[in-house]
Amino acid sequence: MDWRNPTPTVDVVVVRRAPSAHVLLIERLNAPHGWALPGGFVDEGERVESAAIREVMEETCLSPTLSALLYVYSDPSRDPRKHTMSVVFVGEVDGSQEARAADDAQSVRWVELQQLASCLASPSPQLDGKPFAFDHAQILRDWLRFERDGTRPLFIP
Repeated sequence: MDWRNPTPTVDVVVVRRAPSAHVLLIERLNAPHGWALPGGFVDEGERVESAAIREVMEETCLSPTLSALLYVYSDPSRDPRKHTMSVVFVGEVDGSQEARAADDAQSVRWVELQQLASCLASPSPQLDGKPFAFDHAQILRDWLRFERDGTRPLFIP
């Protein structure tokens, strides 16, 4: 029997609060190219929380503390490679940790919240002329609202 189920993934909105609030983005090394949140596939036998921390460490050399579950994103078109379902966490790091691009990341960049909100206001958001990969622009819009007033996305059928 051939099961065609969505593949579980994780993504993490990594936040550094000091000296001011910034979000970490990676520039993807592999297709689909563009800016993305650190994340990736959950391994068999692995908890999603562990996968989230592992993926951040593999791609950015940071060790986040998970602080919230933002939402589960499962639109079948969210990943052009195949149907995935992403459990999205918020993770915090302190300013003493240095982010470095590794694994699937070509580069890493801390983005100040006002700049992030400004670029996400566009219908086709870009940062430095590069698009956001997957549905990560929407995830970041949702996170900005969650950060502002604690509101999580609502399921709309």
